[in-house]
Amino acid sequence: MKTISAKPHEIEREWFVVDAQGHTLGRLASRIATILRGKHKPIYTPHVDCGDYVIVVNAEKINVTGQKLDKKMYYRHSGYPGGLKQISLRRQLQTHPDRVIEAAVRGMLPKNRLGRKMFKKLKVYAGPDHPHQAQQPKPLKVD
Repeated sequence: MKTISAKPHEIEREWFVVDAQGHTLGRLASRIATILRGKHKPIYTPHVDCGDYVIVVNAEKINVTGQKLDKKMYYRHSGYPGGLKQISLRRQLQTHPDRVIEAAVRGMLPKNRLGRKMFKKLKVYAGPDHPHQAQQPKPLKVD
């Protein structure tokens, strides 16, 4: 038996579309992170980006459990003294629902150059439409 290490030029990428309506945020994010990393492929190699593209639609209709809508906070800092801003999950879903899924998936990817490259293959849209019909994305079943 030989161990095969995938080379960047040998990787064939696919496009998947996921409907987030009715799915739990963390479970959906972990499945998306697996696809972006390429762990669902038999040629998975940890030091090579062998993942696929993922399009998420209906991000505004995601579910969360418990009291997370009001208690989960998102923080950002402007870089100036006193510039810490916080926003609840409920408010974030009303204003920028795409950022909720992006933040959850980003936390599940590696924190290095490879992780940033993987994250660029994620496309999130609040509504049911997306501009990637030309790529002929396949529907992805999320359990």
